[in-house]
Amino acid sequence: TGKADALWELASQETGVLRLALGRAVVAGGYKGELPALNEGAGAALWILWQFVRWGGLKYPGLKSFAPDKPGEIFLMDLNDENPRAVELRISRGFDLASFNPHGISTYIDKDDSVYLFVVNHPEFKSTVEVFKFVEDENSLVHLKTIRHQLLSRVNDIVALGPDHFYATNDHYFFNSILTFLELFLGLPWSNVVYYSPTEVKEVASGFYSANGINISPDKKYVYIADLMAHRVHVMEKHANWNLTQLKVLELDTLVDNLFVDPYTGDVWGGCHPNGMKLFFYDPENLPGSEVIRIQNILSAKPTVTQVYAENGSVLQGCSVAAVYSGKLLIGTVFHRALYCEL
Repeated sequence: TGKADALWELASQETGVLRLALGRAVVAGGYKGELPALNEGAGAALWILWQFVRWGGLKYPGLKSFAPDKPGEIFLMDLNDENPRAVELRISRGFDLASFNPHGISTYIDKDDSVYLFVVNHPEFKSTVEVFKFVEDENSLVHLKTIRHQLLSRVNDIVALGPDHFYATNDHYFFNSILTFLELFLGLPWSNVVYYSPTEVKEVASGFYSANGINISPDKKYVYIADLMAHRVHVMEKHANWNLTQLKVLELDTLVDNLFVDPYTGDVWGGCHPNGMKLFFYDPENLPGSEVIRIQNILSAKPTVTQVYAENGSVLQGCSVAAVYSGKLLIGTVFHRALYCEL
């Protein structure tokens, strides 16, 4: 399972999604305090962008929030530094920081090495997608646009496909917490996936109970979708018109939250909740546990699913995401800590 040699003491957080592209890892999460030195060695720069939610975590219907009045921030960390530290990224003027409530996150690196950051945002419990351009020399984010659309009604996660288009999951049909509870109680498969571009916005997949994490294969031919409440990972084939058709479904015995795809092996890693009731009905005397799975050969007739990490909540509560880089495993949570392990 890998020996944890350092525990990152983080603020209450929603870690959302980790992605690795062209040597850069992107983490949606939070940070508090000192971090251990991580020596990644030479090679491509490894960047970590943190969606920082000071003390509070994601403010979202149905989830516990320890500080509902604290806005979100974004931090960056270069793991190639001898003593890496989280550095707050300044966000350009004109962006409403007071209502910043970040959720899913994705990056797109253009042919000219421009880095675009897509952030799912929930200002006043609504859903928008914020698009930023990362200015490395200044450690800053230039806000380019806010995307709103009636089909992007309850966005959970996002995977960037270009500088101005993406796939996004809507984890429920309703946003109101009471209606969402009824949606879950009645088992209504009304969750979906939407494709967005400046010229076209459309539903490309539907029938999910709670479409959550979304990611794409290294060859960009397949899209993976975690249906949290159904305990499933859907493998979808991507077509030239951006539509998705289902290729296969993996039935699992855990609630898969977010997905990370290893760009070198194609393995799919999932941050999972072994007991969803403990997550949604938080009890400090009965903590939600954590689990990380690895899916190898996901496109084959018999994929291999391995439990890489499992814990009852005494160390890590409510795992929501996991990612690997050069033999290192990073695990994030909904509102607790993050864990760094060597595999």
